[in-house]
Amino acid sequence: MLRYLSFFCVFFLFSSLSTLTEARDHSNFNANIAVKWDLMNWTPDGYVAVVTIYNFQEHRNIQAPGWRLGWTWAKHEVLWSTVGGQAINQGNCSHFKGNIPVSCMKTPTIVDLKPNTPYNQQIENCCRGGLLSAWSNKHRRTTYISAFQVSVGQAGTSNRTVKLPKNFTFKAPRDRYTCGPAKVVRPTKFLTMDKRRTTQALMTWKITCTYSRNRRNI
Repeated sequence: MLRYLSFFCVFFLFSSLSTLTEARDHSNFNANIAVKWDLMNWTPDGYVAVVTIYNFQEHRNIQAPGWRLGWTWAKHEVLWSTVGGQAINQGNCSHFKGNIPVSCMKTPTIVDLKPNTPYNQQIENCCRGGLLSAWSNKHRRTTYISAFQVSVGQAGTSNRTVKLPKNFTFKAPRDRYTCGPAKVVRPTKFLTMDKRRTTQALMTWKITCTYSRNRRNI
């Protein structure tokens, strides 16, 4: 019960945020996809995190059917639930009794939800079917950002015991990207809508994925 209460508390908190400190890599502005993994709350067996994807490429849009983000867990983590995104494979969860995770895969893959997703299954900047405009279009439509939320179980429950996922992959139609390792960076700061209070993530990881070469399909 505590896991679900904390999960929904973070959901409503994140939905109210109006300003996000961006993950832009100035040294590689023309060709990167930046991924930020913000731990927002600890749970009895893990944490709740918001994962944000930024398309900091100047002229390369992510087209339909959209992006796919994958990784390999460092230990035996599972996804209890997701909001704003969906794990494409559940895997073998037969050893769980009662609550069943949405994914027990050692290497989960997340896709964006569609625009007609019910509001109670969305978070800010989600649900565009995986489409991401290039950074140069940001003044027309702020679709260069995509986000989803995960509740991770069987993980560490403090900054000392949590382990960073590894082997990140970012896939897009006809394009190939190479992702570097996750790195601990300064925690993301958030400004509330009334601009009177600043909060910050408990821990933030950053992954940078660079365009490498064309591919025929996703």
